[in-house]
Amino acid sequence: MRSRRSAGLLLFRHTDGGPEVLLGHMGGPLWARRDAGAWTVPKGEHDPDEPAWEAARREFQEELGLPPPDGEAVPLGEVRQSGGKIVTAWAVEADLDPGSVTPGTFTMEWPPRSGRAAEFPELDRVAWFGLDRAREVIVKAQSAFLDRLAEHSSRG
Repeated sequence: MRSRRSAGLLLFRHTDGGPEVLLGHMGGPLWARRDAGAWTVPKGEHDPDEPAWEAARREFQEELGLPPPDGEAVPLGEVRQSGGKIVTAWAVEADLDPGSVTPGTFTMEWPPRSGRAAEFPELDRVAWFGLDRAREVIVKAQSAFLDRLAEHSSRG
């Protein structure tokens, strides 16, 4: 079986308190009451024949309803999440007002086995986090992206 693949963009900005990253809280009823492990790099699945960089930019637009920012893309590599999905990410320095986001939606059966379809936002909110706080809330495997960004920032 082929692994599912996702690609995304991790926006970062420099503040007096250090670097901050923009994360999205996963939408839908399964994540509604969770904080730790419920925040993610804005990302989405792509087919193996679609270049990951193009998928990352497309998914940013779909997830946040905004065009992906221009700027130098810092490759953050890949991680394998606990469910087996492989996520590729790039960091891009940009500032974005979380209030300007209009998230895409998905449909799922809710409540379970009810036969009713309900629509939910892909991300129900986005916010800026300092790296320490981001490590507390991000999907566990994705914390490697924060470490790689911090390493890149300390060299720059």
